[in-house]
Amino acid sequence: MKLAGAPARVLALAGLACVALGVAGAAQAGGASSSSGSSGASRFCDRSQPLTASEQDRLLRFAAVLREELAGGDDGVALVSRSGLDLSRFGIRYSHAALAWRADNGIWSARQLYYACDESRPRIFDQGLAGFAMGTDDPAMGYLSIVRLPARAIQPLRPALLDMPRVQHLLAAQYSANAYAFSLRYQNCNQWIMEMLAAGWGGLADGDDLRARAQQWLRDERYSPEPVNVDSRFLMLAAYFVPLLQMDDHPYDDRRAMRLQVSLPSTIETFVRARYPASERVELCHDEQRIVVHRGWTALAEGCKPGEGDRVVSLRD
Repeated sequence: MKLAGAPARVLALAGLACVALGVAGAAQAGGASSSSGSSGASRFCDRSQPLTASEQDRLLRFAAVLREELAGGDDGVALVSRSGLDLSRFGIRYSHAALAWRADNGIWSARQLYYACDESRPRIFDQGLAGFAMGTDDPAMGYLSIVRLPARAIQPLRPALLDMPRVQHLLAAQYSANAYAFSLRYQNCNQWIMEMLAAGWGGLADGDDLRARAQQWLRDERYSPEPVNVDSRFLMLAAYFVPLLQMDDHPYDDRRAMRLQVSLPSTIETFVRARYPASERVELCHDEQRIVVHRGWTALAEGCKPGEGDRVVSLRD
């Protein structure tokens, strides 16, 4: 997402955000209605340029491969992640995760947290796979990751994911793109996913204190996100003028060391794989000429270059 008027280095850190631009093609889970009010943060939620017809076609074909890969399993629930702004300076490829679930009619949706700019608050949205794939900031190059869960992981998770009271009780009132993983003050999209996993896998009953119990379960299960190394004091001060960034929830020692414990798709995948080693991972990428499908827990090559055994789908047809 483009943060209007913000320096490029701040854009990179704020690329941890999960922002809804009117959420085209997405429906708010639970039937909540959206507001038409404006906010001071709304100027930070503008997409740089609309997609061209060729870019839309490319991303729709990319989404079709995502749908095909999900349909190839009997899961019913999978972890999906996508790239956003270029976060390579932090060693981060993926910034936004969702839990994809298949309805009884066979249609897949991505359930996720977004920051709704027009309401200045986080919301839970269900979004079609095409909309999820088209949420990338760079239509010329994009990445998707799928983690298929084994049946014994899905059995306790799916009921929790579809239980709207529990889903909403896991939603924080305030949003921060770089939310500390063990604070109740703020939340980002990936932290909501972690707490959703905790609610399901921990068998946590609904209640007003569900977030606190979910975070305690994660601590007990030794969830420890790999710290994001912030290589600039300037970026640490960005919270003073970027509304979607906060620092007051992070421990003092972390702020001093400029190492922020933030839930990211990579930390979610690491936790899932450690808990359920039978989970399977598929990584997709596209450039302007092809789509590459890579299977396994090794990373797909930078620049969307196919490796040995990777499937290639031409976009020139």
